[in-house]
Amino acid sequence: MRFFSANRKRSGWMAIGFAADAVRAACIKRIPGHKPKVRLVQTVEFEGGSARPVREARAAALEELTRQLQIERHHCTSLLANGEYQILLLDAPQVQAEELKGALRWRLKDMIDYPVDMATFDLLPLPQDKQGGERAQVFVVAARNTLITEHQNLFVQAKTGLRTIDIPELAQRNLAALVEPQGSALALLSFDDEGGLLTISHGGDLYLTRRIDVRLYTLEHRDSEERAAILERITLELQRSLDHFDRQYHFMNLSRLMLAPLPEAGQSLFNYLASNLYLPVEWLDLQDILDCGHVPSLKDAAMQQRYFQVLGAALRLEEGTD
Repeated sequence: MRFFSANRKRSGWMAIGFAADAVRAACIKRIPGHKPKVRLVQTVEFEGGSARPVREARAAALEELTRQLQIERHHCTSLLANGEYQILLLDAPQVQAEELKGALRWRLKDMIDYPVDMATFDLLPLPQDKQGGERAQVFVVAARNTLITEHQNLFVQAKTGLRTIDIPELAQRNLAALVEPQGSALALLSFDDEGGLLTISHGGDLYLTRRIDVRLYTLEHRDSEERAAILERITLELQRSLDHFDRQYHFMNLSRLMLAPLPEAGQSLFNYLASNLYLPVEWLDLQDILDCGHVPSLKDAAMQQRYFQVLGAALRLEEGTD
């Protein structure tokens, strides 16, 4: 989702993500013929609550992060959080490309719970030659204008430019693109404090996305009986999504499910999925796809999980930024 333009900056992207109690940043430079190089990761924590509203706490943390990292000297992208936007897969109206966005605006009227004139939205068309149905499809990402303006104002207050606003689904897709087997689709599953996120991509294009209402905390802090029920629920939701993908895109080979980095407690999830899914299950180690030499802390799986989304967002490709 693009909302801003910027003057010439340093090469690579600085990605900013807002967690419940912290602002996180990652910067990556793409180098042709080499792994993308992680230049830095950084976190500034904050405390919200009735005494200090979350927006005020976020703004102060972002200002501190800007001071530490000179964010204004980079191409900057920021991630919306789960719940701040909707992503919908719709049949594309049979209109000219330049008329598509206007035609979909009317379709959105019955699909969002606020007036369409109060929405900012952008499109992500699926490649027509890789679609299983008779009609072309397109992902539509929509958010309230007021939320986008508030997000923008955080960066204005911090005196740093914001070139784009992105979403976790596309950040995860960026990471999956680095490990996709040629000619096959890849499922990637991650967990954080907002829940689970499944994406399936092929050739760098996103085809399916599902949210799973299980937070990372839940995986880490449940007794064995509760954890068994949670693992069964995750597996069932995954199986339904994988079956849907197989029916919709039967001509694509789904090679495997990769599990994004997790703290030590994630091993029980990995073992359960490996034993109960028909697909091979593998861990994704970010050191296999990114040059983390400048950031040795990323050798740790818990650190990889913490920065997973902002690292994916920092892999953004856009003409004129590299």
